[in-house]
Amino acid sequence: MFTGIVEEVGKVRYIQLNGNSGVLAVKAAKVLEGTKIGDSIAVNGVCLTVTSLQPDGFTADVMAETIRRSSLGNCKIGSYVNLERAMAADGRFGGHIVSGHIDGTGVIRSMIQEENAVWVSIKTSQRILDLIVEKGSVCIDGISLTVAKVDDEGFQVSVIPHTGEETILLKKASGDLVNLENDIIGKYVEKLMGIGKKEESKLEHEKKTGITMEFLEEFGF
Repeated sequence: MFTGIVEEVGKVRYIQLNGNSGVLAVKAAKVLEGTKIGDSIAVNGVCLTVTSLQPDGFTADVMAETIRRSSLGNCKIGSYVNLERAMAADGRFGGHIVSGHIDGTGVIRSMIQEENAVWVSIKTSQRILDLIVEKGSVCIDGISLTVAKVDDEGFQVSVIPHTGEETILLKKASGDLVNLENDIIGKYVEKLMGIGKKEESKLEHEKKTGITMEFLEEFGF
């Protein structure tokens, strides 16, 4: 488990993909402290297992599902990445509950400076957007952030100077991909209430009967 408080910005040494899986090597320093082979490190919010350690870096296997769900496949030699070790049992919970299991990606729509902060606007899929609420938490490239605004196509966060300096988010530009992880509490609530299944069931019923809300409204119901 992680908290979304980035500890260090690392640098990609190489990523070797064979099809949609492979190996990622990252140059780092701080996140190596106390780290052993088999430990977890979040790379741009993606939980990866350390498979080998070097004095100034580590390597991790990357599976096909990770490439499909995240932006890690876009990494190149020299790319910078946000890094965080798994939370220690006696550590402070500075962000929110982050699993490191990416739900999908978003695209940066714009970055607008407002006094000391930067408004970052992100477009994403409806599936991800359904679990994003104003003043709730979202993880962007491994960074725990508070959602400031939500609209029909995306959402906005306001990034303070410290976060901008300690992460790669503000080094990106409009059109760049970011990894997104919804608040896990919201995902469990959705699952337990069967919200997604109810919507699917409703659509299936409408297809079979031809009766929709628009049909009922048209005939005065």
